[in-house]
Amino acid sequence: MDAVIYAAGRAIRLGPDFADRPKILLEVGGRTLLEWHAERLAAAGVQKLYVVTGHRREQIAAMLPTLSARHGIQTYELHNPDFTEGSVVSMQVSLPVLELVREPILLMDGDVIYAPELLQRLLQSRHPSAMLIDFSYRDVDDDPVLVPIRDGRPIELVKQWRGEADRVGESVGFFKFAAEHLPALVEGTRRRLTGLSRRDSLDEVLRDAVKAGLVGFEEITGLPWTEIDFPHDVEYARTEVIPALAGQPARK
Repeated sequence: MDAVIYAAGRAIRLGPDFADRPKILLEVGGRTLLEWHAERLAAAGVQKLYVVTGHRREQIAAMLPTLSARHGIQTYELHNPDFTEGSVVSMQVSLPVLELVREPILLMDGDVIYAPELLQRLLQSRHPSAMLIDFSYRDVDDDPVLVPIRDGRPIELVKQWRGEADRVGESVGFFKFAAEHLPALVEGTRRRLTGLSRRDSLDEVLRDAVKAGLVGFEEITGLPWTEIDFPHDVEYARTEVIPALAGQPARK
């Protein structure tokens, strides 16, 4: 199995400290987010890791050979020169990979730190294509990507949900897609590559797949993880998630 990590953005919400480095090179628990990913994915049996870069790409590219040697995973850069546009362009950059695979592939946000059990639940899902959902999501963030569930299936992927649902959780930003469902992602991406649609998020492509009923879900409520968008997310990762990963109480 292969994995694609999308890490092209500029991390504006983290403040000026990240003007000169990619968010995925943030150090948490003594390692960068990128190295946490490489270690977790290699342990899960992923053989090839593609990293979509943009902002300060050279810093990420310089680290990939070391990570390959250290963790035994093949790493490749997919560069998005138009990273200041919508992240759907990052999805475009990954299309040559998606068009060639003949087995399930992981599509992942780069700004997440997480327990290895999250990947195991995704890889072992009975659904050909699946996403991870936390039903006890924190409400301190102003824009969690929400997933309403109705009749046991995700029906939306949206930042604000006002409809009826049996349950509503937060997307972790990790997806497993079966090969037979990838043409829908490819077509959905290409439809958005002209005009103002180039400013769309790659979440819009994933949203189409969810609304089409292609994606099941696995619950990871209670497992340690966090997405890092704001400075308080960094603090939460360092004081709550990292100790939990080590089996230790949270640091006060």
